[in-house]
Amino acid sequence: MISEKIREDFPIFKKRKFIYFDNACTTLKPQCVIDEVVRYYSEYSGCAGRSMHRIGKETEAAFEKSRAEIADFVGAKKEEVVFTKNCSEALNLVARSLDFSKKRGVVTSVLEHHSAFLPFQLLADAGKIKLDVVYPDKESWLFDAASWTEKIGRDVRLVVLHHTNNTFGTQPPLREIIGAAHDAGALVLLDAAQGVPHSETDFKKTGADFMAFSGHKMLGPTGIGCLVARSALLEEMPPFLVGGETIASVSLEKTVFAKPPHKFEAGIQNYAGAIGLAEACRYLRKQGMREVERHEREMFAYALAKTEGIPHLDVYGTHDASKRSGIFLFNVRGVSPHQVAIMADSMKGICMRSGVFCAEPGMKFLGIPDGACRASFYLYNTKQEIDVFAETLAAVAKTLGR
Repeated sequence: MISEKIREDFPIFKKRKFIYFDNACTTLKPQCVIDEVVRYYSEYSGCAGRSMHRIGKETEAAFEKSRAEIADFVGAKKEEVVFTKNCSEALNLVARSLDFSKKRGVVTSVLEHHSAFLPFQLLADAGKIKLDVVYPDKESWLFDAASWTEKIGRDVRLVVLHHTNNTFGTQPPLREIIGAAHDAGALVLLDAAQGVPHSETDFKKTGADFMAFSGHKMLGPTGIGCLVARSALLEEMPPFLVGGETIASVSLEKTVFAKPPHKFEAGIQNYAGAIGLAEACRYLRKQGMREVERHEREMFAYALAKTEGIPHLDVYGTHDASKRSGIFLFNVRGVSPHQVAIMADSMKGICMRSGVFCAEPGMKFLGIPDGACRASFYLYNTKQEIDVFAETLAAVAKTLGR
């Protein structure tokens, strides 16, 4: 059961007095994750896949054990998990390695994170693909399946969509969209940066062909992420980066690349990051991902109730907590979102994001071109913190709102 006691696992709460509501950006780290990272650097700081000595072999064993742990956490096979430095690199890997020579169509949405949108915009600008964009309903700000399926024709090679939106914490109708894509012979790339950390995610059950996520958004270290992909696709695709560890043999005439996933992992890897991410998976599994999801929805519903009636406050997106994760998006009318965020920090130590959240096209489409404030909750946040948050917003709105 998620409770306030869980905060004892996070050493930062013992060192600083603050309220951390910027979890959609990055999350805090429990002591067990920090310990595993430190243990790698202090006890067996070797190099995997190269050295025959004991420290090197211990590193290799821990690295591959971590891959297996992470794969199991997301419902994938070990050989389907490629380590990257973050979700952005994983998304770029697909954009740069997938063959678009026979079918050039790519369908995505206006609400995608820049990391999912920009790689394909660049390909479109270079004339390598034809990019088509789906828009949500302007009243509910939700997608229906038809808005996607009508754009997914036989000329579409890839559908790129979010598992959970980083602006509102809502999900598109994934099953219907993925089904329609496969019916049309298209592949699906799922940006799960906001999905894997916040809900029970099973790659095989989603039906997606590719899935990307980052460790730092799920209690893990920074600088580590994963691309999960069907083995057959990884076999077909050429490596995005090349170098040490990506090869089986090299001659002046020809290079034979290693089997996936290693052919996509050029150079020294972030061993500490992978080991720390595996520990984060173990920690989240212990808490229960369904409990994490339930807790976030409860936090959103409570924040909605506590802020109801605050003058000049606009809360964006559907108010149905069953359709949201723990992302509370708002503005105080007449006040810059950056000013609201700075005041909340200076008044009560509330850390939250302000701006367009790497989703500028979507914010413009929805009529919020100057951005908004985003309070995002996670498993260690409490209702008492939301009480302080609501009181702070009320004071700012009363003083400056109009």
